[in-house]
Amino acid sequence: MSILLLVSSFAVAQKTTGSIIGKVRDHKGKSLKGVVVEAKQDGKTFKQTETDDGGKFRLSDLEEGRYTVVFDKAGFSTAALTNIEVRAKGKNNLGDRLQMNVDQGTLVIVEASVYNQNGFVLYGAKVEVEEILSDGTTKKVGSGVSSRDGDVIFRFPEKPTTYRITASVKGLTASKDVEVNEAAIYRTALTLDLSK
Repeated sequence: MSILLLVSSFAVAQKTTGSIIGKVRDHKGKSLKGVVVEAKQDGKTFKQTETDDGGKFRLSDLEEGRYTVVFDKAGFSTAALTNIEVRAKGKNNLGDRLQMNVDQGTLVIVEASVYNQNGFVLYGAKVEVEEILSDGTTKKVGSGVSSRDGDVIFRFPEKPTTYRITASVKGLTASKDVEVNEAAIYRTALTLDLSK
């Protein structure tokens, strides 16, 4: 009798559960490993897993219904997809449409503003960033062009270091060193004297 009951309950479980599968990428399209993926209803977590090396995940044995799928990984903003339906014996494939954005709170953000000798913004100035290494040598880590507001924004992983920001236009250059210690926004201004 107990064997029959066990087989019967297994058959019922087989009929009433489904799964959600998908792939998680970062904003550049690269697969994200180690993302914690949770299926929730009314704030309660029913299933949890992590993405594999290819950014893929599977939430199995979910009861029929609608779920909110939450994605969380250190260094990235938490993301969620709502109203994801699970049907009996069904497999809801979310594809690879989910992209997680870098959490700005975990980055070093360097904003460089470029001005001329009269204090007006310089549009189109070339701006390069070099990291000053412990042995005194430098390594180029970024470049850009000043916007119509005279600004260029660079984003780096959090770590204590010093960056050298150099702006150049018409053969003139100006540089400043920016020491960073933790995730934050660091601002600097560079002035190019075009009257020379």
